[in-house]
Amino acid sequence: MRRSDARRNRELLIEAAHEVFTEQGLEAPLDVIARRAGVGNATLYRHFPSRAVLVDAVFHGLLTDTMAVGEQARAVEDAWAGLTGYLESVFAGLAADRGTNDLMTTHLEGVDTLQSVHAHNRETIELLLRRGRDQGTVRADVTTEDVLFALAALGRAVPSLAAAAAPDAWRRPLALLLD
Repeated sequence: MRRSDARRNRELLIEAAHEVFTEQGLEAPLDVIARRAGVGNATLYRHFPSRAVLVDAVFHGLLTDTMAVGEQARAVEDAWAGLTGYLESVFAGLAADRGTNDLMTTHLEGVDTLQSVHAHNRETIELLLRRGRDQGTVRADVTTEDVLFALAALGRAVPSLAAAAAPDAWRRPLALLLD
């Protein structure tokens, strides 16, 4: 196979995987992805020997996007405004893409992007909480783990909230959580 064909097949697989993961989540059958890309299962496994490697390739850009949103939130002088804006951006992404939701709210071994995204989220939330406490806008007893736990719990509910009500149905529970 020529390099250009191999490169094209890889790109088709990544595009198809992103579409299928968005629709069905990260547990979607890999043969569905291969069919959507117009290639055989052997081609999929030649490029991506495991689900984790495929997920990492598909969501590599998520790390860049998450870091940019985190940096924007960190730049806001009012820590509470930065934190709420950051969480709203995160939840908008979780509601729009089931694959991203799965990636952010579950544990998958071997997905380097996932570890980096989680570390960046933790650092951003820690910084904003610390600044918020210093500014008097965040309760002194609220920990990073409290926020991460609440976000994971609400995050898992986002797809069903969006499907049952409306795409923005997550806004009310998030507002209640932040209140």
